[in-house]
Order: sequence, then C-alpha cells, then structure tokens
Amino acid sequence: MTSVQIRTLRQPPNVDESNARALAYLNETYKSLDDLEGETDLEALVEQARQKMENLDAKLAHSQSNVDAVIVRTREKATEHLHTAQELSLLRHSLADELSFLSGELVSSLSGPEEGPTLLEDLEALHRSLKELESVKGYVQVIEHALKLSEAAVQQVRTSSTVTVTAYEDLQAFVASVSTACGKVESVASQPDLHIVAFLEGVVEWTWRDMKGVLSSTLLEAAEKLKWPMKVDYASVAPEDRKAFENAFYNLLKLQTIGEKIRDTSKRIASAKEGLYPLQALVQAVALRFKFHFEGTRQTNRLDKPEWYFTHIVNESHEHRPFMESIVQALLSSTEYRTVNAWREFTLLLLPIVEHKLRRTIPALLSHPPILAHTIYQALAFDTTLRDEGFDLPGTTASPANGKDTRHWEGISEVILGKTEWFEAWVEGERKFAMDQYFEIISSSDAWLIGDDDGEEESDMRPAFRELRPTNSARRVKALVEQVTDRYSPLPHHAHRTRFLIVVQLPLLESYHARIASSLDAFETLSSTFMRAVPGALGTGDGRGDGRKLTAGVEGVQRLCKALVSAKYVAGAMEIWGEDLFFLELWAEINRRANLRSKAESIPSLPTPNGAEDEPPEGTIFEELIRHYHSLVGRAEELIVSSVSGEVESGLKPHLQGGSTQVTPAVGSAVPDDIALAQSLLGPLALLSSHLSFLRGTLPRATVTSLYRRIAGRLSTHLLQRQVLYRGRARSTLQEAQMLVAEAELWVETCRVALKEERGRVEAPWRPFLQAARLLATEGEVWTKVVDATFGMASDGEWEEVMLDTVGLCEFPREEVQGILRRRADCER
Repeated sequence: MTSVQIRTLRQPPNVDESNARALAYLNETYKSLDDLEGETDLEALVEQARQKMENLDAKLAHSQSNVDAVIVRTREKATEHLHTAQELSLLRHSLADELSFLSGELVSSLSGPEEGPTLLEDLEALHRSLKELESVKGYVQVIEHALKLSEAAVQQVRTSSTVTVTAYEDLQAFVASVSTACGKVESVASQPDLHIVAFLEGVVEWTWRDMKGVLSSTLLEAAEKLKWPMKVDYASVAPEDRKAFENAFYNLLKLQTIGEKIRDTSKRIASAKEGLYPLQALVQAVALRFKFHFEGTRQTNRLDKPEWYFTHIVNESHEHRPFMESIVQALLSSTEYRTVNAWREFTLLLLPIVEHKLRRTIPALLSHPPILAHTIYQALAFDTTLRDEGFDLPGTTASPANGKDTRHWEGISEVILGKTEWFEAWVEGERKFAMDQYFEIISSSDAWLIGDDDGEEESDMRPAFRELRPTNSARRVKALVEQVTDRYSPLPHHAHRTRFLIVVQLPLLESYHARIASSLDAFETLSSTFMRAVPGALGTGDGRGDGRKLTAGVEGVQRLCKALVSAKYVAGAMEIWGEDLFFLELWAEINRRANLRSKAESIPSLPTPNGAEDEPPEGTIFEELIRHYHSLVGRAEELIVSSVSGEVESGLKPHLQGGSTQVTPAVGSAVPDDIALAQSLLGPLALLSSHLSFLRGTLPRATVTSLYRRIAGRLSTHLLQRQVLYRGRARSTLQEAQMLVAEAELWVETCRVALKEERGRVEAPWRPFLQAARLLATEGEVWTKVVDATFGMASDGEWEEVMLDTVGLCEFPREEVQGILRRRADCER
C-alpha cells in the first residue's frame, strides 16, 4: 500500500481536470455576460489564483526536490539492506550445512550400511556389553558353583563306603535359593532369558542320574563275577563276590530310598516309574546283548523275524526267574521294597527294550502288510506268553502304592494297537488279505463241488448239521472266518475286536451271502425265462437250450442243492460261533458301551444292540446274518421244490392228456397183475425217482424229508385235481378208478424205493390222492355202503366209521368225499 501511495503522490497535476474544474466554477459563478460585466473583483480573483498557483508551483518544486532526495536516500539504504540480506542468506546456508553435518555425525550407524557407528553409540554399546558381561559373570559363577556341587555329589558317592548325599542336598538347597531369587526379580525386556533355573534343575537331575550310574557300575562289576547276564548259579559264586554283589545291591536300594525322601514329588513319581534301581542296572547288561543281536547289522536283526527278539526277551525273563525269585527276592525282603515281586519287576524293566525296538521298526513295516501282521501276532503271542508265565503289574513299582487302583498290564501289543494309524494299517492289510483269500476260494475250480462226508471238519457242528455235506467253498469260507477269528481274538480291547469284526469278518460272510443269492437269482432268471415263458420249447439246440440244461433235471437241482448246503452250513457255523464265549463277551460289551453300540447300529449285518446297560443282551452277534442265510436256505428249498415238481408236472402232461395208448405191466407189489399202466407215466416216475435219489444222497435226512413232503404234497395235489376233482365232464369208470389206484400206489412205491424209507413215512404226502383213488375204486357192497353213508342221513360219526372200515383213515371232509364219489360214472347221487 505504501508503494502505491508513493506512486500516486509523484504523479504530475492533471491540467485537463484543473481546466474542467475552473470552467465549471466560471459557469456556475458567471452564468451570463451580465454577471461577468457586473463582477468587479474578477481580476483580483484571477490574480489571487495566479499567486496561489505560483505558490503551489514553488511548493511543488520544493516537494519534488525533497522527494528526489528521499528516493536517493531510500535507494542507498535499500542497496545497503540488500547486501546485508545477501550476507545473512549466505550465513544461513553455511549454518544449515554445518547443522546437517553435525546431525549426520549424531545419526546411528544402523541408518546406513556403509557408515560406521558414532562415538556415542560406541560408548553405549560398550556400556551395555559391560553390564551384560557382569550379568553373564554372575550366571557363570552360579552355574560353576552348581557344577562344582554336582561333581562333589558324584564324587562323594564314588568315594564313600556308605551312601551319603549331603553334597547333593547342598546342590538342591543352592538351586532352590537361586530359584527363589530369580522369582523375585522382574524380567527385563532388553535382557535375554538364560533359563538358568531350568538349567540348574536339569543339573540336579543329571547329578542324580550320575550318582545312580556310579552305584550301578559298581553293581554291574559285582554282577559280572556272577556271570551276569548269563544264567546265575549263586551257590557256586565265591562268598566275597556274593557279599560285594549284595552290598552294591543294597547301596542302590538305599539311594532310591533316600531319593524318595529328598527329591521333588514329580521327580519321585518319575523315579517310581523307572523301577527299582538295582534291577535297572542288571537290565542294562541284557539291553546291551539285545542291541548287539537285534539293532545292528547282524543276521539276527531281520524285520521279518520279530519272533526272534520276542523269544529272546521271554527267554531272558524265564532264564533269570529262579535267580529273581530266590536271591533277589530275599534281598528285597529285608528292605522297604519287600512287597515288590522281583521277577515281575525284572520283566517289567525288560519291556522297554522291546517297546523301543517296535517303535523303531513299525514305521518301516507299514508298507509291508504281511510282515506288519506277523509282527503284531508275535507281539500278541508275546503278551500271552508272559501272562501265562504269571506276569502282571500288581507287585511292581508300576502298580499304585495304595493298592486301591489295581491296574493290569495292557501288553506290549498296545504299543502298536494303541496308535490309530498303525492299527488301521494292520486292519486294512488283514481285510485285503482275507478278501483275496475269499475270492481265491470262490474262484477255484472245485469251489462248488460237494465234498466227501469225512465228518472230521464237522465234528464241532451240532448233530443236525453233521449229516450236511457242504460245498468246498462253504468249508473254506468257514475255515477262513475262523482263521480271522483266531487272528483278532487275542486283541485285549473290545473296541479293536469290534473294528476287526466289522471291517474284516462281516464282509466275508456278507460277500458269500451275496454270491449265493446271485446264483439263486441267476437260476430264477433262467428258469422263469426258459421254463415259464416257453415251457417245453427248450433244448432245441439254440442258445435257449443251454439255459434249459443249466436249470432242468438233476443238474439244475444239483446247483440249487449246492446253494442250499452252502448257506445252511455257514448258518450252522454262525450259530455255533454266536454261542462261543468270545463272541458272547464281545456282543455283551457292544451292548454295554455307547460308542460300540453306535458303530453296531450303523452296520446292517449286526442285530440292533440293546440300549439298556443293566439288562443282558438278547440273541447273538450273528443273529441277523443267520436270519439272512436262513432266508437263502428257504429260498433254495422253495426253488428245489418248484423245480422238481414243475418238471414232473411238465412230464405228466402227455399222460394226463391221454396222448399215450401203450400199456405196460405195473411195477410194484401193490399193483394188481391184471391192471396195465400207461407208458407215458414211466417218464415222470423215473424223473421223480432220479431227483429223490439225488436229494437223498446229497442232503441231510431231515432236509430231504422236508423237501420230499413238499414235493410229494404238490404232486399229490396236482394229480388229485387233474385226475379226480377237475378232470372235466368225463367221469371215471370202475376200471379207470382201479388204474388210478394203481398209479397212486406206483407213485408211493417209486418214492419209497428212491428214498429207502418205510412206506408209512413215504405215503403221508400222497395220502389225499391215495384216499381219493381208493374211494373211486371201491366196488360192490362196499361202494354201495360208502355212497349210502356219504349221501344218506347217517350222522358224521357213523360216516367216519364207514370210511374207517372201507378206505382207512379219511382226511377229506364229507362234502369233498361227495364230490369225489360223483366223479364215478355209476354214481347217481
């Protein structure tokens, strides 16, 4: 604003503006010429204005000179100030450069990779290092003191004739004081944590192990004079050697007793799990021999021979048992460990050797299922052997001291079975092996041949099944399932047994059931296609004739019998298995445990478990599968009955239609000599005889009897309906009725000869047909008496007496007898 004002004031006067103002003034003052002429002081006014202008010009000139002088002075001062400002600017830049340099000198060396540390940083680093060294010096001094106390404790045990642990107690007290002091100091974030307390506690433990190791070495030196780990003949050892052994033994026991009193609770528990110190020392020598034989490159270290190292441990336990039970047990009896069973404790301490071996070898066996399975079986056999020897946890240091919680040994197999991955790998390998064997069984050329009845394999079967001659596949499947049972029955846990049952065993029985069912389905398909759709048109040489050969005749029934005996045999085996103690216990355990019940409920082949834990389980574990197999048996029997009766009925069609006029003398004592039978009847008789003879020679007597009754019952009903009840308008003459009786007798006689049974048993299914034929064949007074009694006013009791006198026992009601009698041509009722 000042510069603008200065420029405004320096501008020259505006003449035009002055003239305009003067003109305006004159125009306002002198509006006319008269005003101008009448004004007397105009000249004075003009003169006054001129003087004023001159005065103003003088002032202007004076002001102009003053202004010029001020401008000059101002420019000089401005120039002077400009030079001063430039000098100050240069000074500022130099100060900024110096400040930047000094700042760079103070920046940490971490800000640039090529710059060195500052002096201040060097001093700070040296100061920190000094403090750390002082702290480390304190730590090292603490550790040094602890190590010296540790060495002193070990040396005290090594040099003292008696077990003294005062130096060890000093070490414990020192570590406890350090732990207390460290607990009061707050952790500093910039100071690294050296874990000194944990290290010192480790020193305490190492020291105790070293002390135990010193005394163990003394015991082993004394034991070597007893020829340990060979079998010890203690009576032949020199007295001084025995004394040395006993002293070393007692020293270790005394050390363990002291340790239980002065050591930390958790450490005492861990020590108890380790076992007795003297026996631990003795086991070390056994472990060295085991390592020499089974963990090196010797021929005895073979993955496929786990029984070698299992047997080695069993032999060691058995070989040293007399020494443990006599000498060692006597040594323990005078100490506070008198309740410990020396042999069981020694055997318990041998087990970690085998456990370590298994944990190292099993991962390599997962890709070799046969060797893995063999190893597991050997482990189970090892457990069984030790249990049979009397080994268990009670009486060992692994058993609770209070004796209330009685634990039992789970077995060395639990090392494998307790790990889900290893157990599942074994189960899967067993499943594949069992299924491969199953497919090999059913695919063999003699799988469906009915075996010879030697009776040896069926000696354990029920009497009802001993006459059963099963197929080779049924026997082999039974043996395979029993083999699977033998493989998993030694498993100690029911959960593992249930898993094995569901994954390995049940699929075998289900697959065999499906195989038999598929054969029956195929038979039904062929028989329904070729026998029902086009009956009598098969066997013409085309493809359909092959189907006829597969289902017709004795060959077709033979296929059904194979399915029947196979299903019946396996069902009978399952009934026996279900009542076996092993499966009864397994089923009871499945019903009792909720997790096993849930697994069983998801398997269709198992019965529904009983949810009530306080109630005994119902049925057996194979109850559902037995029901399925029995349905196969019933289905096969029905197909046999349908096939045999259907074929015989088809063969009877020409005879019933009267297509054959040839006659032949009757065969059989029950047929009168003067009656000739149609030759068209011989074919069906021969067919029935061949079927019955085959059934009698193949199936058990009870099954044959049942099938025969059903077959004969159907044929009897068929003949009764076609030849008596529904033969149309034609009525029989007496001669035809007599021939019908002869035919009925011939049916019965044929069956009797084929079955080789008494006539009374054979005749039962044919009795309706026989009685109807005999009623029609009565003549003379007997005929009249029967007709009068049947159609007359006789009471039912009188009618039954007449029937009993004339035709024997009559199974027909009176109304049906009336219908039968009306089929005689000479019946006028």
